[in-house]
Amino acid sequence: MPAVFPFEAVQFNRGAGDASANIAPPYDVLDARAKAALLARNERNIVSVDLPHVPAKELGPTETYAHAAGLLRRWLTEGYLTRRERPAMFAYRQTFTVHGARERQRCGMACTVPLLPFGPASGGGILPHEETFSGPKEDRMALMKAVKGQTSPIFGLHPDERGAASGLVRSVMASRAPDQTARMADDVRHEVWAIDDAATISAYADALAGEDVFIADGHHRYTTALNYLRGLESQHPLPPNHPAKRCMIVLVGMSDPGLYIGPTHRVLGGMKDYTIEKFIEATKGLLHIVPAVGAPERIEDAMVRETPTGTGGRGGNVLGLIDFASGKAYVATLMARDPLARRFPDKPPAWRDLDVAIVQHAIVEDVCQPKLNAGNPITWAFPHSVPEVLEIGRGRETGAGGGAGFAQLAIIVRPTPLEAVRAVSRAGVLMPQKSTFFYPKLATGLFMHIHD
Repeated sequence: MPAVFPFEAVQFNRGAGDASANIAPPYDVLDARAKAALLARNERNIVSVDLPHVPAKELGPTETYAHAAGLLRRWLTEGYLTRRERPAMFAYRQTFTVHGARERQRCGMACTVPLLPFGPASGGGILPHEETFSGPKEDRMALMKAVKGQTSPIFGLHPDERGAASGLVRSVMASRAPDQTARMADDVRHEVWAIDDAATISAYADALAGEDVFIADGHHRYTTALNYLRGLESQHPLPPNHPAKRCMIVLVGMSDPGLYIGPTHRVLGGMKDYTIEKFIEATKGLLHIVPAVGAPERIEDAMVRETPTGTGGRGGNVLGLIDFASGKAYVATLMARDPLARRFPDKPPAWRDLDVAIVQHAIVEDVCQPKLNAGNPITWAFPHSVPEVLEIGRGRETGAGGGAGFAQLAIIVRPTPLEAVRAVSRAGVLMPQKSTFFYPKLATGLFMHIHD
């Protein structure tokens, strides 16, 4: 594990009390309507600073980022935001439910780590697991240059096989009431405990010694922080303890019982020669496709029923298909194991077995683009639930990408297993974009790392 450090966090309400009206979800899950709803509740919500331009998938006008920086500094001047006098780490608990199941609690620690290039390193490295897009990095760089710091934390995982780090975090939470709490529209409860005593900070650092950090969420922002630091160092040397040399992150142990990964489905469109009949014909030899039992709303249940077992050479992957023109649903399984082995012999089996890798390379690149769209790129959206998939199919813009009215075919995937994230990261390769969905998202605004 790279060294971990406390930091002089900038916080609302001096880091105490109820911050529900001040915090926001991460920028990349918000659209204009969601931003407006947050500001209608409180015009001093952090979303004004963290999401100056919508959509954040592309660079906005220069004045929007300047306005965000001006708001941040005005709130600091007025005392609405304050900087902690003593550096601290923050035990951070999120309490939530998924699909009405039992309540879960995911616990981690907010701190800073040295900004290291991606890859293995002596004593522990920073390892990515997903490819990134260029547009969000341009937007985040413009914001970081304007505000001179991080307004939202990276989400990192570490192995924690002995459970020592997770145990220490939870012991802090059991010892006293949280310093700050918040609840957002998704009903996730956020609780924060500030830790500024040297003994606890040292014990936490010792518990993480030698472990790698896997970036779970925030690849664009971590890359942006690296590029921002390089830009500063190209202008003049920075002292060793300059805050821009460290990255704010929330670290969660992979052994934490509250850790949950959800699916990121694919909605495809813009194919000029697409029909479901042509798709089925074009995927012969790759996919075995059968009609799904039940309505499209129940496609995931149908996938469970059709999961192949004891089928000899067939692959174990199972995908759901929804054709929006007909309203029909199907279940697809692989005709043979490891269809990506010939094209990607150097990739580890854990990568080649990913549903999302098979969708991107075997279905989209080998079938949809060349056979159904004259070799041209298609339009994508990345929703996280079947109800959102169906909303996109009705022609609506949900913030998952693609715009409105483009959808032709949805491909429903299963969540990426945590072990696959670990294996792919350690192999030094990247998963396709939008391979994982760690839920719940970290809140923006509970703590900020402002350098200036």
